[in-house]
Order: sequence, then C-alpha cells, then structure tokens
Amino acid sequence: MAKVSVFNMEGKEVGTIDLNDAVFGVKVNEHLVHMAVVQHLANKRQGTQKAKTRSEVSGGGRKPWRQKGTGHARQGSTRSPQWTGGGVVFAPVPRDYSFKLNKKEKRAALKSALTDKVLNSNLIVIDELKFDEIKTKNFVNVMDNLKVQKGLVVIDENDTNVVMSARNVEGVDTTLVNTINVYDIMKAKKLVLTKAAVAKIEEVYA
Repeated sequence: MAKVSVFNMEGKEVGTIDLNDAVFGVKVNEHLVHMAVVQHLANKRQGTQKAKTRSEVSGGGRKPWRQKGTGHARQGSTRSPQWTGGGVVFAPVPRDYSFKLNKKEKRAALKSALTDKVLNSNLIVIDELKFDEIKTKNFVNVMDNLKVQKGLVVIDENDTNVVMSARNVEGVDTTLVNTINVYDIMKAKKLVLTKAAVAKIEEVYA
C-alpha cells in the first residue's frame, strides 16, 4: 500500500494514511484515461452548429445567364457555393457528439488517474476542511499552506461554507466524491482529498 502524509489546514503534517492499492495503486492504463477525457469533452459539446447548403438557401431558381455566348463562365444558379450569398459546401448540421464507455472502463480510467497522481506526488491528503463562515480568504490561506496554486479539492459531502469560499479562487475547483471525473483529475496540477473523501472513494471503487 502507498503511504502518504496527512496535513492539517495549517499545512503541518499530522500523520500518514495507507491508500488502498485497489484504487490508488493500479496499473495506469493511458488509453482508457485518454478515452475518458475524450468522452467527457465530447459529451460537453452542444452540437448545435448549422449552416445552409445550396438546396436550403433561398433564391437562385433560374440560370443567371444563358449557357453560351456571353463570355462568362457557365452558371446554373446564383446560390452555388462560389457565389456570394450561396450555400456552404458540406455544411455542418446539428448532431450528437456523445458516446458511451463501459462502466468497467470508466472505473479503470478513474483508478488510473488517481494512481497517476500518487505516483507523481501530486496527491495531498488533508485531515479535514471545515470553515465557520463563507470567506474566500480562509480558503486561500489553506491552499497557500498546502502550496497548492492550481488544483482540485475533493470533499465527501456538500459543505456550503467550503464550496462558496472556493468559488472565486482562480485555478482551484471543488467537487464531491460522487461527481469526480477523469478529466478534472488530470487537468488539476494537485489533487487535494480530505481523509473522509479518501475513505469514501475506497469504499465506492475498491
């Protein structure tokens, strides 16, 4: 089992924790991690782009001039793609970009992402993250104590004081255990987990 230090909100080491190898010590599957990131980005695409083809543009129902003898190139319609105001060649149409990954593939990708953070010493465990009030400065002080400038903070339950305090901090996002995803984990330079979040992740994914 991997053993990592546990810090308090002042940034001082207060102990260690053993991470379950079934979640934080698996063989990293880069292909599945890549597929999970691609799926996340594809599923976020709206797919609402639209342009008109020559058959959808109004007008152009007759030849602008006769076929031969004018000195111009032959034209069949003023709505051909080469004309100003004409249709678009291979115009984009609304479509669904999303695709699915198997549950086992998703779980394996998430475990690989978590393991990658452990292997590269980019995972920080904090004993607890509690605030008495909503105040951005308090959250910034904790991140400074942990030397985290850009990262993802994972908490086990929705704590309004923590979430609201972190909302305006640039480069730092918060999420819950049941909403973590591979894309957010890989995008974050540092992954900060509370001890309760670690226990919950191991319970769900081990």
